[in-house]
Amino acid sequence: MATEVKIPAMGESISSGILAAWHVKDGDYVKKEQILYELETDKITSEGAAEVAGVISIQVVADEEVDIGQVVALIDESAAETSTKEVASMPEVVPVLVEANTPAATAGDLVESKVDLATTLSPAARKVAEETGVDTVSISGSGKDGRVTKSDIINASSNPVAATPATTTSPSPDPEKINKLAQAAVPQGEREIRKKMSPLRRKIAERLVAATKEAAMLTTFNEVDMSAVIKLRKENQDRFVERHGLKLGFMSFFTKAVTHALKAVPQVNARIEGDEVVTQHFYDIGVAVGTDKGLMVPVLRDCDQKGFADIEGDIIGFSKAARDGKMQMSDLEGGVFTISNGGVYGSMLSTPIVNHPQPAILGLHNITERAVVINGEIVARPMMYLALSYDHRLIDGKEAVTFLVKVKEAIEDPARLLFDI
Repeated sequence: MATEVKIPAMGESISSGILAAWHVKDGDYVKKEQILYELETDKITSEGAAEVAGVISIQVVADEEVDIGQVVALIDESAAETSTKEVASMPEVVPVLVEANTPAATAGDLVESKVDLATTLSPAARKVAEETGVDTVSISGSGKDGRVTKSDIINASSNPVAATPATTTSPSPDPEKINKLAQAAVPQGEREIRKKMSPLRRKIAERLVAATKEAAMLTTFNEVDMSAVIKLRKENQDRFVERHGLKLGFMSFFTKAVTHALKAVPQVNARIEGDEVVTQHFYDIGVAVGTDKGLMVPVLRDCDQKGFADIEGDIIGFSKAARDGKMQMSDLEGGVFTISNGGVYGSMLSTPIVNHPQPAILGLHNITERAVVINGEIVARPMMYLALSYDHRLIDGKEAVTFLVKVKEAIEDPARLLFDI
């Protein structure tokens, strides 16, 4: 008897998605709880696991749109684990990088390496490997459970010698190298590549257009001297890491500063519903996280009740979940205000778009040494531009400017956060 593999329910607002990739092949023997596929929806990317062990029969090809509850594969529980064993006995030759002094591998060893690789290669890595022609068998995966990641493939393609196992540690992905790889993957003679938008990208586009149509958006700017935060962070970083096991970043300071400002200017902590204004008395702050699939905004709950370590831990957890496609629907729901840090990409100034129905969003930018006048003298200070975009239907200029000044004061004098003044 075959067990059906169905697309599970993922929330009331999600009715379909794109089956982005299969982690297994048709006819493979799969184990219980083994990851089978990757599903992209308009909100999150998730993975589907096998509920039983057996031989899988795939019913839907990759890149097809599927509905919630649709059967995408069948697993024959009565079938023995023969597929892998039969393949292992076949004298198939698989390309592999072998050092000059290394004994020649047998056909069985090569095939076994290929079979093991199928369980350690992520869909994104598999796609980049196909585009670049990198031999993935020779790469040691840096991901969870030895999975080969996209950055492993990119690093191997840019430095083939370092692709041999147990040698050098993979460096961080270089954006310039990624762009070159993307250009190299374009077939010669092709001037355009047409690809269907992912559900997440479509949803982002819809929300951004809706926000510009439904809200009367206005942006006000200010600048903040980061000297006090940088000094405080430097003085306490070692003890903070020793106590909490994670680094003290700038985002926790801004999250607490925003919470402080929302308390001082409650008009910003509100939303419009029909002809009513709903004032909120909780402080769930959304933090924009960029991924290779698009922008996600997980929500940090009850920031007024959390310390710096709790906030830093939440941000790190959400960033990892976003990169690994493990974000849950509950992580993205709600939120009264959003912080977007374009400064990590080098942005100097921007006008962020409000995350509707939230009334406002704070844009952070790059920290640069600039000449400023203090007490009549020109001095160099690490300065950052702040941009507050807000719905002018709900928030007047007075409230917006006051809010931004409160954030500025809290960052330039962090003691205000301690004493809530």
